[in-house]
Amino acid sequence: MNAAPGTTTPPRIALYEAEFADDPHSAYARMRAEHGPFVPVDLAPGLPATLVIGYDQARRILTDPARFPADPRRWEQKVPATCPVRPMMEWRPNALRSAGAAHDRYRSANSAALNRVDQHRLYDLVGQVASSTIAEFRSAGRADLLSQFASPIVSQVLGTLLGCPDDVGRRIADGMGAIFDGVNAEAGNVVLSEAVSDLVALRRRRPGDDITSRLLAHSTRLDDTEMAHQLVTLYGAAIEPLVNLITNALLKILTDEGFSATVHAGWASVREALDQVLYRDPPLANYAMSYPPNPVTLDGVRLPANEPVVISMAACNNDPAVDSPTGGSGDRAHLSWSAGPHACPARPHAYLIAETALTHLLDALPDMDLACPISELTWRPGPFHRALTRLPVRFPAA
Repeated sequence: MNAAPGTTTPPRIALYEAEFADDPHSAYARMRAEHGPFVPVDLAPGLPATLVIGYDQARRILTDPARFPADPRRWEQKVPATCPVRPMMEWRPNALRSAGAAHDRYRSANSAALNRVDQHRLYDLVGQVASSTIAEFRSAGRADLLSQFASPIVSQVLGTLLGCPDDVGRRIADGMGAIFDGVNAEAGNVVLSEAVSDLVALRRRRPGDDITSRLLAHSTRLDDTEMAHQLVTLYGAAIEPLVNLITNALLKILTDEGFSATVHAGWASVREALDQVLYRDPPLANYAMSYPPNPVTLDGVRLPANEPVVISMAACNNDPAVDSPTGGSGDRAHLSWSAGPHACPARPHAYLIAETALTHLLDALPDMDLACPISELTWRPGPFHRALTRLPVRFPAA
């Protein structure tokens, strides 16, 4: 990373601006040409980080928790609570933000609770929710598939899996949305914390056959604070990313005529659409953060101590230095589920929910078209997600 003439540090690229959200792939190409695999960025005004856009470099970092631990506590000592991205990055007593024995403890509890989800029952649940959701707008001949399809399906399915009442689920979704957008994030974090605490208290009083109750009953004996933060992680990994995975896959099917024809003809599967989106436009584009406690030199580049190292799954998946690491038919070597000790443990559940929801929609509305020029679609600013603001469609009214 060479400094600009007359400066001692390289200029940083702002990931939080609307210009980046509008065309991130052009930004990644410029980053690669100017900086190579390690890019100096700002996640918020004045908040530096290193964005990793090299596939091989990312895999080495993700599988090296000794030098690149996920615990941010030293870093956050110098970050004010008002920082818009701090709630997405701060320490929480959960697997995502812990290392060593603490990580193993939280990971074991979450994996045990998730592994007991019955995939057949989950398939039936998603199908029922999808059918009832489609029925609500089918007679109108048009819909916003983000707010009227993807969001309600994900909210209802997650609510059932986690034993969460609708009113609590809405508060969790509102708080999580504010955190992802980095707008009123501190207040959103408060809303989220209060809502998940209410869910923990409810399931302590009235346990059921759900993930929250299984976490409470696990042998690790998680206390109420730990429980709340396990739920923050589960919701954070599910609500926004899963909604955006569904809508981004729908956008590809609606706008890529060749691919859409193969899906409708049965030559390509919905799973292939999901994999191509996870390769090209993953819903969580830049994340999988680590905080090296000591300076690390990797491929001749010095990464500072106690400064975030952020993996760009979107850029790494499309790294031209690697011979087609991802993106081919049936090839799922992309990094969109992360890798190493922090790889997503709910991957099969997310695939099933998204694939089932999309299949039901395409079967119900095969003649669906985008209801506006693609140039009128807009993306939500933010350094982490790849998220549309809306996805309007039209179709023959039933």
